[in-house]
Amino acid sequence: MWRSTRMLLLRAGDALSKTAAHRLAEVFAADDPTGKLQAVWKVKEQLRALLRTDSLADAAAAKEELNMRVQETGRPETNKLYRTVCRWWNEIEVLIVTGATTGKVEANNTSIKHIKRTARGYRNAGNHKSVILMRSAVRTAA
Repeated sequence: MWRSTRMLLLRAGDALSKTAAHRLAEVFAADDPTGKLQAVWKVKEQLRALLRTDSLADAAAAKEELNMRVQETGRPETNKLYRTVCRWWNEIEVLIVTGATTGKVEANNTSIKHIKRTARGYRNAGNHKSVILMRSAVRTAA
C-alpha cells in the first residue's frame, strides 16, 4: 500500500486520472491529519508549475506563489527548497527564456558510464575501447 501511495505522490498532479486523484484525496483525508503532507505536495506541484512557465512575468508570479506555499508549510525541507530556487533563480530564468537544458549531455554521460561499467574485465585497452565505440555507435544509430 505504501509503495502505491508513494508513487501517487510522486506523479504530476495534472497527469492524475480521476481515479488516481480520488485515491490521493483519500490518502490526504485518512493518513494526513495535520495536513502537512498535502501542503508539501502542493509545494511540489507549485515548483512544477514554476518550471513550466514560458515568460519571466509568469515565473515571478509562480515564484511568489511558491514562497507563499512554503511559508504555509513551515517545513525545513521546503524552506531549503525555496532557498535553492532563489540561489538558482538566474539559471531558472535562462531555462524559461531559452528552453535550453543539459538533459541530452547528461543522458550521453550516463550512457558512457554504463558502457564503461559493462566493459569491465577487459584487460586489453584496445578491446575495451572497441566495446565502448561499438555500443555507442549502436545507440547512436538507433
